[in-house]
Amino acid sequence: MPFRAALSGLNAAQSDLRVIGNNVANAATTGFKKSRTEFADVIAASNFGASGNAIGSGVRVANIAQQFSQGVVSFTDNNLDLAISGGGFFVLDDNGTRAYTRAGNFGIDQSGGLVNALGQSLVAFQADTNGNITGQTGPLQLDLSDISPKATAAIEVGMNLDANTGTNAFSPAINPANPASYDTSTSLTVFDSLGRPHLGTVYLQKAAGAGVWNSELYLDGTAAGNRVVPTAGSTITFGADGTLSLPAGGTLAYNAFAVVPANALALTVDFTGTTPSTQYGSAFSVNSLQQDGYATGRISSIDIAESGSISARFTNGQTRTMGQVALANFTNPQGLLPLGDNAWAEGFTSGQPLVSAPGTSSLGVIQSGALEGSNVDITEMLVGMITAQRNFQANAQVISTADAITQTIINIR
Repeated sequence: MPFRAALSGLNAAQSDLRVIGNNVANAATTGFKKSRTEFADVIAASNFGASGNAIGSGVRVANIAQQFSQGVVSFTDNNLDLAISGGGFFVLDDNGTRAYTRAGNFGIDQSGGLVNALGQSLVAFQADTNGNITGQTGPLQLDLSDISPKATAAIEVGMNLDANTGTNAFSPAINPANPASYDTSTSLTVFDSLGRPHLGTVYLQKAAGAGVWNSELYLDGTAAGNRVVPTAGSTITFGADGTLSLPAGGTLAYNAFAVVPANALALTVDFTGTTPSTQYGSAFSVNSLQQDGYATGRISSIDIAESGSISARFTNGQTRTMGQVALANFTNPQGLLPLGDNAWAEGFTSGQPLVSAPGTSSLGVIQSGALEGSNVDITEMLVGMITAQRNFQANAQVISTADAITQTIINIR
């Protein structure tokens, strides 16, 4: 009688419904991966095997296979929400135990660690003190301390001085209080060792001689005491082709300037920096102007690039690399062991984790300010639910029919 086969069909349909129900329940769960029930038929066989005309004995659940297809990526307002576009898993550290997830909803804990809601730390490639990424991985720890100030040492100026400018009548005396004593100037903010800002102004005056200009640097005003005298020479010279020929290397070094209580400020001005200075027959213009100092600063934001590079932006305009997100992939993701809470553990058949940077080794890239949703298709689940229900009803009908036949046999006299 087909009772046992039909009963196995009922059990299989129930298993299918449980899997579908779990999928539907997690349709809104971040990083959830749907499962699929896989069935296999059952054949009754003796020690000598089944005959060619053997009748099956029902069905069994062969596997509950998770489907690791990409979920829909939705954007958020939190830079620390991360989604993987492509293959791979985030690596989590829980007191030395590794787990793997697609759920990238992270935040910063009180000690500067990047963690999920369970307190598990995001594993990343570590950065050294210079911001260089090393090959060592570990729980990411952000340095939330203020960045120390750096005194300005070098100024770069890229400008064009008008070749049509005649010799200044006041040459060689430059007096910032008298605009007629110089032909042009440009200013920028520089910093001392305490991070205090100072206004630095470079004054230029056309001197006698082809392509020769006098240059002086003043800090914080126009008083004579604010003048910083060059250590050797105060002129810059351009050749017949309009390019800088003197000083050698294009840099003027100035005597140290007292900025009590900070350390004395010794500055150089490089006229051949990012954009070399020239003397052409066009109006004066400043094409580049920069310096290498900065004030103290504190973290204003954390940015994470597609490559997984994690950078901290500071209020003083500086940027520091803190690490790089590490992703893991497996030869057989189906072999991963589900742990719950949207995480998996390495399994015997999954293979060992292959850890690398995002965008390499078939790994996806990181999308910051985004989360990967569940890959559950509700319409697909509803159709599967109807199918499983019909299977259940059909197997129940088989049992009902078999019962009727059995009752008929019992009633035979």
